[in-house]
Amino acid sequence: MRIKSTCVFFISLLLAWRGFAQDSTGATHQLRLGVDVFQPVIHAGSDQKKGYEIAADYRFNKTIYLAAEGGFGRSDYNYPDLSYTTTNSFIRLGFDKSLLPVLRSKDWDMAFVGLRYGLAFIQRSDASFVYHDPLYGVSAGTIAGKNLMAHWLEVAGGMKVFLWKNIYAGWTVRGKFLVNQKSFRELAPDFIAGYGRGDKNTNFGFNFYVGYGLRW
Repeated sequence: MRIKSTCVFFISLLLAWRGFAQDSTGATHQLRLGVDVFQPVIHAGSDQKKGYEIAADYRFNKTIYLAAEGGFGRSDYNYPDLSYTTTNSFIRLGFDKSLLPVLRSKDWDMAFVGLRYGLAFIQRSDASFVYHDPLYGVSAGTIAGKNLMAHWLEVAGGMKVFLWKNIYAGWTVRGKFLVNQKSFRELAPDFIAGYGRGDKNTNFGFNFYVGYGLRW
């Protein structure tokens, strides 16, 4: 409900500003760069998880935008029975298709759907665990650290609206589907930046970007 209310708020905000998205250059090419401000906010109160993301898209034609996103994150899983740390960087590549008709050559706003392929490089530290057995009592041990990779596919949708000159804001919702969960059978990462929990085949995500469009 919280994410749904946030989406409704941002939709209303962006639509209210849509009429101000004007460009006087007559440009036909655009490279849009953005920073996700939602991830740092949602993890601000957590000592365990941190995630940071940036995004770029290039207008391939009137309706298709080539998209690239990346970032990094960290998770400190620290509980009495299990503790370990994961760090990772990731990249997502794909495209977006604009659903809004182009009303004029200076119209750069878009509502879109898109597809992504995601790849993360994960470093998991040694994991210390304590096991309580009703028959044999308490035992402790260590699982050796490991370098892992995560592959996933995404279905995305959202809006991007220019608020003033070349400055834009926009949101994206994502459905994420892990391709290689078998790689995490021993000990799944608690948090994979760009994807989410490593023990889930499916994750959902939300980003809110603020950025700048370069046109020529």
